[in-house]
Amino acid sequence: MDDTLKRLLDAELRAEQVVQEAKARREEITRQALEEARHAEQRFSTRIGDIHASFVDKARSRADQTVAELQRRYDERSQELRKSAEAREADAVEAALALLLKGIRD
Repeated sequence: MDDTLKRLLDAELRAEQVVQEAKARREEITRQALEEARHAEQRFSTRIGDIHASFVDKARSRADQTVAELQRRYDERSQELRKSAEAREADAVEAALALLLKGIRD
């Protein structure tokens, strides 16, 4: 019976040791995970400026493209209107002269 009790006591001690090792391993894993999370957060914090600058550059580029497109459309429309005005200028001068001459004749 002494032998059985001794084996049970040894088994209990080994079980406690296994439990303590598991707890220690769990704490180590938790500590490592927290440390990795802190490092990831620090890396992200240092990159915020770069991310913001990249966003601003892309937005500025899109704005420049939009302005260039609007300027191109404006120039095209301006040329169309100028051509139309030039085409109708002769008709307008002729109509004005006709009105003046009619006024003189009447």
